Amino acid sequence: MMMSYAPIRTAMRACRAAVLGAACALALVACSSKDDDDKAYVEQPVEKLYNNALDSLGAGEYKTAAKGFEEVDRQHPYSVWATKAQLMAAFSYYQANKYDDAILALDRFIQLHPGHRDVAYAYYLKALCYYEQIADVGRDQRITEQALNALAEVTKRFPETAYARDARLKVDLAIDHLGGKEMDVGRFYQSQRQYVGAINRYRQVIERYQTTTHTPEALHRLVECYLALGVHDEAQTAAAVLGHNYPGSDWYADSYYLLEGVDLRPERHEGSWLNRMWKSVF
Repeated sequence: MMMSYAPIRTAMRACRAAVLGAACALALVACSSKDDDDKAYVEQPVEKLYNNALDSLGAGEYKTAAKGFEEVDRQHPYSVWATKAQLMAAFSYYQANKYDDAILALDRFIQLHPGHRDVAYAYYLKALCYYEQIADVGRDQRITEQALNALAEVTKRFPETAYARDARLKVDLAIDHLGGKEMDVGRFYQSQRQYVGAINRYRQVIERYQTTTHTPEALHRLVECYLALGVHDEAQTAAAVLGHNYPGSDWYADSYYLLEGVDLRPERHEGSWLNRMWKSVF
């Protein structure tokens, strides 16, 4: 009996037709995609791209401006405008509060142009990106550490610039935030009657952040914690240090009241044992 190959030939023709149809469809999609890309990518003169981005920046359309400056760099990477556009894109992201994007752009600028005349500004703007994210003292202060490091980099690399002078001022606030974080944790431990943990935090403030506004309170809180533990000598020593350095502060008056039962606000009691003590110590 002779086998018929007609069904097989029919199936093969159908298969070839299907493959051909799929290939045509893919070709059409590819052409369509290419057409779309051609429409999306329209090369323009560098001056026009840059000025359009600058107009967006002036109008407060910061994200649009950033994309426009990036387009300058993309279409004309070897022009003098491209270098300016990289820095302007970073500034636009900064203005839009897109700090991560700004930092990435600034890192790229610094890496590509370490000797550029505006590199000091790039370092400073990067520091600002961290600095402006400093949260309240009740939250994680990792960003404060990053801000301190970035600000220190500015003062180290460009000490004679206006950027360094402003960075030094901002360092003080960043350090104050870190001291405030230690105080916040110390108060929590103290409220839970975990006095040893609180004492460790307050001592950190006194030893590491002694120039901050938190030091007088830290000394007073040490007096409270030592008294709670029944360690009167340590409480008296902390109060003496407080009285020597901050004799007119309310924190000293509070410590004095705890130890002597006398309020210093209406009267100083200069002949008290506590004043005599800190004078003998210092």
